[in-house]
This record gives sequence, structure tokens and C-alpha cells, in this order.
Amino acid sequence: MHTDASIPCILTAMIDFAMTALPVGECIVLTCGDLQVVVAPEEGGRVAQIRHAGVDWLIGPDAGFPGAISWGAYPMVPWAGRIRHGRFNFEGQAWQLPCGLGAHAIHGVGFLRSWEVVARSAQALTLALELGEDAQWPFAGRVLQDIIVEPGRLGLRMQLQAGRHAMPRPVLGWHPWFRKLDRFDFAPRAYYPRDAEGIATLPLAPPPGPRDDCYLCDTPVVIEREGRRVILRSDSDHWVYYDETAHATCFEPQSGPPDAFNLRPDEALAPGEMVATWFDLQFA
Repeated sequence: MHTDASIPCILTAMIDFAMTALPVGECIVLTCGDLQVVVAPEEGGRVAQIRHAGVDWLIGPDAGFPGAISWGAYPMVPWAGRIRHGRFNFEGQAWQLPCGLGAHAIHGVGFLRSWEVVARSAQALTLALELGEDAQWPFAGRVLQDIIVEPGRLGLRMQLQAGRHAMPRPVLGWHPWFRKLDRFDFAPRAYYPRDAEGIATLPLAPPPGPRDDCYLCDTPVVIEREGRRVILRSDSDHWVYYDETAHATCFEPQSGPPDAFNLRPDEALAPGEMVATWFDLQFA
């Protein structure tokens, strides 16, 4: 919706709705060899669990953290991370998004909505999400997400196509909640420092940084637990590294920074144009 800069962040009827518990409905299981991927289309189009060679890698819905923002590996679309106070300017107008966690809009709308299954096989799934012209995202658009299981590999693909409206250039990504890791290799080249409100800022700073920031990283991330290793790759060079809880570690590939609509105010997606990204998990 349009807004005025003097108006406080608009909340929905439920404060911190990103923490809303999502009762898990019917799941779809994709299997290839010793790799099993459980998908929950109705719960934000997310991967609910990844099991490889008997090892579960994700915080699942039954792990005691039921909030929508807190489990599985969910798509972040049409923005990732926080938008400061849910506000930004686009095409000369001020816009306001609902603030889902504290004072800020967070992680887009896809992780809270039910996705439609549009194609399905034993090892692949395509989900679709129509972005309506509403208060949560007034620019519409259509999102497709492919989930593909191959021998020792999980592939995630996502694309967003604008409809009849231009929009701020979307940021697409995934937020996997990995069970606490034994070790990892992560070699970023820079990060976005956060300010007192916890929002990413410029200019970039050299690493190392805190354990809840967006980093630029051009090399694969390697994670290990219970003697098993996963190599994380993406065409996106932005990765949020989050390691401030005792039960989980997150490495989140995304196509741009948090607060992108304010940090990159001149970038737009024209009507009919498309953005896309991918995320691969290779199990060793």
C-alpha cells in the first residue's frame, strides 16, 4: 500500500506474524537412493526435512520451533531478510509492507503461503505461487520453484516473473535451518554491517563479521555433521550466515542483500521480465 513516512510500521492483527505456527498438512516425499527430501507445499512451499544416509539435516516441524520463520528450508520471495520498517520508495511513491517480525518486514511472503503443485514425479516437484496485488505485496507476479532430487544431490530452482506492473527488483533465496553443525568452511570476501536496528548497511566491510550478517562469498560453503559433508553452491553471491542459536546454523543463499529495496532503490523489474536463482546441495 502507499504510505507516508511519518506513519509507524503497519502491523497485521497478529504481532510478529512471521512466528505463526504452521500445522503441517500433507507432505510429498522425493527419493533417490539414500537421499530423501520431504516437501510441505501448503506450509510455505518449503523443504521440511532432508535425510541422507540416515542423517537428518534440517530443523523439522516437530523439533520444538514451530514458528513459520524457524524450521525447514523455505523460499524467501519477493525479498529476503528485513526491509527497514517495511518502507521503501519506488517510482516516486512511498510504499509500506506489513512488519512481520518486530519493526521490520521480513523474508517476503512465500514462506507463509500455500503453494500449488503444478508438476510432480518421484524425484521432482514444481510449485507455483501467485503473488496478489495486496497489502503484503502490491505488485503481483508469479513464482515457480523446482525441487529436484538426484543421486547425492538436491537442486532448488526459483524464478519470479513480473505481471502487468513494474516492481522493485526482487531478491530470491532460501533459508535452510540446518541442525547444529560440527564444523563448516565459509570464506566470504566482504559483508554488510548492520546498524543499531539490525538492518544491513553500506559500505561493505571486510570479514570476519558477526554471526548474523549478509556476506559476499564466491566459493562453495562446506558443512559437516555426524561425519557427513554437504557442499552448498548457488549462482547468488550473497549468503546470510546465522549462528546465534544453540540448536541450528543457517547459510542462506540469496540474489541480493537484505533491505535491497532501500540499498538499491534504482533497480527494478519491468512488466513481464523475470529473475531467477538456484541452490544446490551436494551430499558426500
